[in-house]
Amino acid sequence: MSETFSFRILATDGDARRGEVSMPRGTIRTPAFMPVGTGGTVKAMYMDQVREAGADIILGNTYHLMLRPGAERVARLGGLHDFARWPWPILTDSGGFQVMSLAQLRKLNESGVTFRSHIDGAKYEMTPERSIEIQGLLNSDIQMQLDECVALPAKPKEIERAMELSLRWAERCKAAFGDQPGKAMFGIVQGGDDAALRRRSAEALTAMDLKGYAVGGLAVGEPQAVMLAMLEATCPVLPEDKPRYLMGVGTPDDILKSVARGIDMFDCVMPTRAGRHGLAFTRRGKVNLRNARHADDPRPLDAESDCPAARDYSRAYLHHLVRSGEALGAMLLTWNNLAYYQSLMADIRAAIEAGRFTERAAAITEGWARGDIPAL
Repeated sequence: MSETFSFRILATDGDARRGEVSMPRGTIRTPAFMPVGTGGTVKAMYMDQVREAGADIILGNTYHLMLRPGAERVARLGGLHDFARWPWPILTDSGGFQVMSLAQLRKLNESGVTFRSHIDGAKYEMTPERSIEIQGLLNSDIQMQLDECVALPAKPKEIERAMELSLRWAERCKAAFGDQPGKAMFGIVQGGDDAALRRRSAEALTAMDLKGYAVGGLAVGEPQAVMLAMLEATCPVLPEDKPRYLMGVGTPDDILKSVARGIDMFDCVMPTRAGRHGLAFTRRGKVNLRNARHADDPRPLDAESDCPAARDYSRAYLHHLVRSGEALGAMLLTWNNLAYYQSLMADIRAAIEAGRFTERAAAITEGWARGDIPAL
């Protein structure tokens, strides 16, 4: 741990980076996967389980927490760390993506966004300054600038307009954040699927000398090849000595390929959402526990896993829980999925340290391609 926010690279293998983010509440081993705790909870998990699975940091969502229970209330109750019983680092996103995708009757201008809650229709205003204020009330360790994320495909002029607005908002967020020892504000590279706009955004944000940089507006329905091309255009422009965070990504394969292009941090709802819907991630690929072929199978998901959910419960039992709609099914499969994601990140970190990332990534991909263990 450190009294200040810092990032150092411990090893590289090609463009893949093994590093550490240090801050007062803990050290984040990178490449890192951040479980998503949208409303102050990683769905279907105890926080102790999230930590024991290997997570160094979780993500909280400004939009959802401002609506319910309210940022001021969380502040009165000691901040998000105390509220959720997670004493380690927390990253909060700005709420911008949710405003654009969930809120009703939104109106955007230079000042910010006014919108109506998707919960009760109440009217709110989100400006860059208010986003940083809310994140401060939550007392998160890494805070994100407010940005405008356009859905793809979009017209080039619309992508450029949103990118330029996001840059102006980044300047305002930086001013509102000020100097907070031990904490960081990250800028967000926008530019849609236009490599030239991505580079312009990255160059302008780099000139602001922020503590970290995110790549936003990807994994929103575009092909993986487009996402990777945008990373190839963006990462070389970003400072080598600052962490790089790819927002909302993704599948295990997305993570492997993005690490290879220089990304350090990830978050995604996929492992938790999939677990609640009966889908397990394993080193042999995805397993759908809804399928009838598991109904009489006494074997676990993965007898070699360190996670009790994968190792100690039969597929037949997991199938029964999922098909019956039992809450325990969602809990066990979410546990399995987060443990798998964290084991994947540990595997990636070890491979980079050993200078064998490319070789190890190929072996991991081959394991997925072999598919699940044949049924009895």
